[in-house]
Amino acid sequence: MPRKKKSENVAVQPENPPPQLFLGKKEKNLVKQINDEIIERVIGQLVVYYPISKEDTYYHPVYGEAIQKSFLAPIKVYCLVDWEGATTTSAVFGIDRRTSITVHFHKRRLAEDVDLYVREGDFVLYGDTFYEIVTTAEPKVIFGQVDSKMEIVAKCVKARESVFNAS
Repeated sequence: MPRKKKSENVAVQPENPPPQLFLGKKEKNLVKQINDEIIERVIGQLVVYYPISKEDTYYHPVYGEAIQKSFLAPIKVYCLVDWEGATTTSAVFGIDRRTSITVHFHKRRLAEDVDLYVREGDFVLYGDTFYEIVTTAEPKVIFGQVDSKMEIVAKCVKARESVFNAS
């Protein structure tokens, strides 16, 4: 049996890699469209978002804190809200009862359609109660791709009346 030449068995490298299977722009847009429809038309939970105006708020030069915050116009945002209930604590000054929520925002909807960036220190109105955003995270990605984050989770606690006044 004759032996084949070594050059015939060499694999040829393509010039361009093959496209990703089911992970292109069209698929990401489909996920966005489905999420938008489910969040707005099926779940339908609405919060009113009060972003802080960085230009109009005076921040302390050393501590970086703002005693009096200025806010931009409120924005209505559809999202998924988990009400986490109330916790009661006892301290030197008496009993304190605080409620908290977790708000799941659709990242692409906020960035592309509403032009909103979720930050700690901003406030949301859920029902008739104001909540302050204390932490944010981006825990979920689309199709396991690190550069395709799809959710912003904001942990919120009930704002005290002395801290936030919507008027």
